[in-house]
Amino acid sequence: MIPLFDRFKKKFAKKVFKHYGHKLVEFDLKEEGKIQFAQWLHEGEQPVVIHQSTVDFYKQFINEGSLVIDIGAHTGDTTVPMALAAGKTGLTLGLEPNPHVYHVLEVNATLNREKTNIIPLNFAATANDGEFTFASGDASFNNGGIIGFSSNIKKNIRHTFQVQGKNLENFLKLEYASWLSKLALIKIDAEGYDKEILKTMSIIIDNYKPVIITECFKHLTVEERSDLFRAINNHGYQLFFVDEFNRENRKPISMDGMNYRKHFDLIAIPNSK
Repeated sequence: MIPLFDRFKKKFAKKVFKHYGHKLVEFDLKEEGKIQFAQWLHEGEQPVVIHQSTVDFYKQFINEGSLVIDIGAHTGDTTVPMALAAGKTGLTLGLEPNPHVYHVLEVNATLNREKTNIIPLNFAATANDGEFTFASGDASFNNGGIIGFSSNIKKNIRHTFQVQGKNLENFLKLEYASWLSKLALIKIDAEGYDKEILKTMSIIIDNYKPVIITECFKHLTVEERSDLFRAINNHGYQLFFVDEFNRENRKPISMDGMNYRKHFDLIAIPNSK
């Protein structure tokens, strides 16, 4: 049970804005050796632990030298393991529009440079370039995302500010065209905005068939869950629950299966793989 004082601190932290710094922690992985990570000190942030098993999970889909994209990178808790799988000769792009956490992602991009190649990008992946509203239920913006495209509850949109958005497909073609043939994996965690991001990347998904890991946000309606399913499945993919992917008896998620769980991560594998 969380002590009463700690619960009060977390509740208070959600109502009053505060800038939080970071501290460096270290992990000693069996394969990659010692890894540093900048841990955000926000009251509501769960401590990040990087496991060898997490890196190994990504290595199933990411070869050394690959391009990987982490959309909604937060502090880099998934960016760093993905980057370790891609290695120094690969390229890992971490998109995070929230400036209050982006500064920690920037620090993590500078660490472990002998083993990773991370470029942090402070914008949201959107259909068009411009300004968009980022909202959160936390005054210090520990979480949140672009609003206006998915169902959400009122408490999650109490605190807002404007962020820059860019069409990621156009951006990649302009800035990283030479890397696109090496695109191995796209991960998206955007608080329900995931399906809209996928719709903006149709050409890249069709041409390069990366593995896709994304979130089915708990507040999505049945219609929105079906929309997310189609946004991936229509490109020739099978969808699986992430926590069941490595089981021998795994079964693809059906359209109806998108409603079996309230909130979950899914992994989509192209039929050609």
